[in-house]
Amino acid sequence: MSSKSILFVAAVLATSLSAPAVFAQASSPTRGAVKADTRAAEKAGKLTPAGEAANPTIAPASGPTTTRAERKSATLAARKAGTLTPAGPNQKADVAVQKQPPTKTRAERKAETLDAKKKGELVPAGEGPGSPKK
Repeated sequence: MSSKSILFVAAVLATSLSAPAVFAQASSPTRGAVKADTRAAEKAGKLTPAGEAANPTIAPASGPTTTRAERKSATLAARKAGTLTPAGPNQKADVAVQKQPPTKTRAERKAETLDAKKKGELVPAGEGPGSPKK
């Protein structure tokens, strides 16, 4: 590109970036006018209290569809029937895996880890696939 075209592009860019700021300043009310409007709205009681949105986007919670007594009786019936899931890790596959005896000895696991370290295959702490991005 020639220096004339670069100069022209720079001038057009500068004009396009400064024009909105000029128009915004010309049409905005003065600080005194804004303060007067705010005082008038405060006296009329039309200001929204802090932290309360004028149009809330989240619908208020409707509450549970069953009563507490109904939930308690359903829980007692499930406990009698033996269908309640225990607290904590309640996945049958997890419990089954935990109950299995180990397939390798500690010496075998240590040897595998040392071998992976020599090959540079170990992932540094905090840099695995599930680690947070910096």
